[in-house]
Amino acid sequence: MVIVSAAAVTGGIGVVCGVLLAVAAKLFAVEVDQKVIEVRNALPGANCGGCGFAGCDALANAIAAGKAPVNGCPVANKQAHEKIASIMGVTADESEKKVAHVMCQGCDTVAKQKYEYNGVPDCKAAAAVMGGNKSCDKGCLGFGNCKVVCAFDAIEIVDGLAVIDKDKCTSCGKCVEECPKAVIEFVPYKNNVIVGCHNKDFGKAVKDVCSVGCIGCKICEKNCAFDAIHVTDNLAKVDYDKCTHCMVCVEKCPTKAIQGDLLSRKKANIVEEGCIGCTICAKNCPVSAIEGELKKTHKVDPDKCIGCGVCATKCPKKTIEMK
Repeated sequence: MVIVSAAAVTGGIGVVCGVLLAVAAKLFAVEVDQKVIEVRNALPGANCGGCGFAGCDALANAIAAGKAPVNGCPVANKQAHEKIASIMGVTADESEKKVAHVMCQGCDTVAKQKYEYNGVPDCKAAAAVMGGNKSCDKGCLGFGNCKVVCAFDAIEIVDGLAVIDKDKCTSCGKCVEECPKAVIEFVPYKNNVIVGCHNKDFGKAVKDVCSVGCIGCKICEKNCAFDAIHVTDNLAKVDYDKCTHCMVCVEKCPTKAIQGDLLSRKKANIVEEGCIGCTICAKNCPVSAIEGELKKTHKVDPDKCIGCGVCATKCPKKTIEMK
């Protein structure tokens, strides 16, 4: 009888507690926005923090609340952005993708060594000892802290220099935060002209520590027909909004501090059947590489053409090809 009574009391208490919990759940329920759930499911779930938020959950809440753009996740692809935009009932305006790039070419082959470092293979540890073992105290130390924090296997250490695979880079920014030399920056994915140097010393001071550093000579600046590169504080900087990838600066740089694949440089070609001889291309060519009389077919001098593409952009008949 005692056992039965105890069981009854316990059961009664359980029922009462259950009712109270049910009532409390209704009274204190937090309404969940269905959009948050849907947006969160559309995100890749990397939780890398590249969006500027604590993780995917925080970004999903921000997007649903209109406090973050629908394409705010740098890891997500175009399809994911479009799906999130559809959930939010807006259009996903895709801005040009940017990727991390090591603004240094000072590998062990070309950068001089200040001393032999035998300590912990860590960039921050090496930087704490006289600024690092390389004579250039502005460049990549090459011990791979950036590689360690990269969750996307986009970084390799080659000959004592960090090299980033732009096709794998998601712009999460972890490597940028980790680099003690602040030598990693974001550049447009499609840009093929990059100043691979971070040293703001001038002339001989740079040459003494690295053979491929920018010496601030301004030859690139003087030869750019588009005002797209300027030397500030002895260091050349590309204006990516103006750069046409003509690569004249790459060609002219005496130390090869400016990176660019000259073999991939394209030349203008006028399709004769479509040319109306309007002379617009010739008038806009910055190097006078196009010849032809009014209302007659024009021709491009391949030896003069720098591949800037201005003529192709200006042609009203779209008969100029870059190849």
